[in-house]
Amino acid sequence: MRKLKIPRNHSGVSKTLRLPENLVDDIQILSDLKNISFNKTVIELLDFSLKNLDDDDEKLIEKKRKELTKSI
Repeated sequence: MRKLKIPRNHSGVSKTLRLPENLVDDIQILSDLKNISFNKTVIELLDFSLKNLDDDDEKLIEKKRKELTKSI
């Protein structure tokens, strides 16, 4: 299983998310324990999740990504 590693820097796009309070609390606790920002923790958790999708969901994303690049 992959280990959690938080990158130092990234470029990004600003998005607003509405998250359940208990989820925010747990992410904040993890961030505090690791002495990293909440944002970096969320990014790494999302990245990990996307890299570990089941095969069907991964194929759907890849298909959509190909469709989007063809339309550009």
